[in-house]
Amino acid sequence: MSTYNILILGASYGSLLASKILLGGHAVKLVCLPAEADLIDCEGFRVRIPIRGRSEPIELDSRKLPGRVSAAGTTDVDPREYDLIGLAMQEPQYGSPGVRELLNAVARSRVPCMSIMNMPPLPYMRRIPGVDSELLKPAYTAPAVWEDFDPGTMTLCSPDPQAIRPPGEKANVLQVTLPTNFKIARFDVERGNEIVRRLEREIDAARFDTPEGKIELPVKLRFYDSIYVPLAKWAMLLAGNYRCITEDGMRTAREAVHSDLAASRSIYDFVLDVCVKIGASRDDLVPFEKYAAAAESLSRPASAARALNNGAPNIERADKLVQLAAEQKGMRHPALDEIVALVDRRLEANRKVKPAAA
Repeated sequence: MSTYNILILGASYGSLLASKILLGGHAVKLVCLPAEADLIDCEGFRVRIPIRGRSEPIELDSRKLPGRVSAAGTTDVDPREYDLIGLAMQEPQYGSPGVRELLNAVARSRVPCMSIMNMPPLPYMRRIPGVDSELLKPAYTAPAVWEDFDPGTMTLCSPDPQAIRPPGEKANVLQVTLPTNFKIARFDVERGNEIVRRLEREIDAARFDTPEGKIELPVKLRFYDSIYVPLAKWAMLLAGNYRCITEDGMRTAREAVHSDLAASRSIYDFVLDVCVKIGASRDDLVPFEKYAAAAESLSRPASAARALNNGAPNIERADKLVQLAAEQKGMRHPALDEIVALVDRRLEANRKVKPAAA
């Protein structure tokens, strides 16, 4: 069978997705900063994945996987040359110089795009009949960058696996901390569906050589016909990730969820109700008990909290997105309003020190 040529914007979290695609023998190009691109072109990348029953994680070295990886800057790729494009940067980055222009070229190419952002791209929200996407624009850093996309070519892949760049390591190393699955909703264009279904099969079939023999690796791709399945991440973000943010600092996701389990359940169930109100089935979503159990292992603050603590003038606003979607259905929750107000205050304080880019 022929191999795919796949472009991924973002080499940090994007390297996890890339490592799974490389198992099928495909070619992956990672778009990243020049120094990072030089490092990946010279040394490849490493992804460390914990394996149940093993004391040490398995390390995937991209140079030893069946496919091939390379890296480039934003001006050095032509999206039309690819079969599938992955969006693995955080939402505010798509409005930055260089990335904005590349994203416009991606939109014009009409190549199927699979986002693994926490924040669903605006074209994906246009596929959700239960919401008015125009009213969601205030949640986006630069909503205009999404205008030229054909919504049918955009899908969402829920970024449920958790990963970090280990402190003190090179920029081409990623450590998976929660090895769950990527959940992909169908495209409206069949070409995209064919590609992700094949990737799903190849990743399922892949085995990794160890001294004890070949083993199956966690972190799979799971394809769904329902366009609502990836929105299950919303409840997790609001009950955990955004509640890592405190008035003057941050806390771990485990603390955010388990320090007041009743409060966590309340906001989690409210967000599930919002998803159902806009068209999801309960079967599309993840019950609170399963999420709370997974949160026991989340021993670091979420990326949104870390970004705020580091002075970021913009972060992904999935909190505001859910609030705006809920308001369209006449729904409110005081905890959600408090989260949005807190993030607004923290961002305003950061912007006084470091003004947001235009």
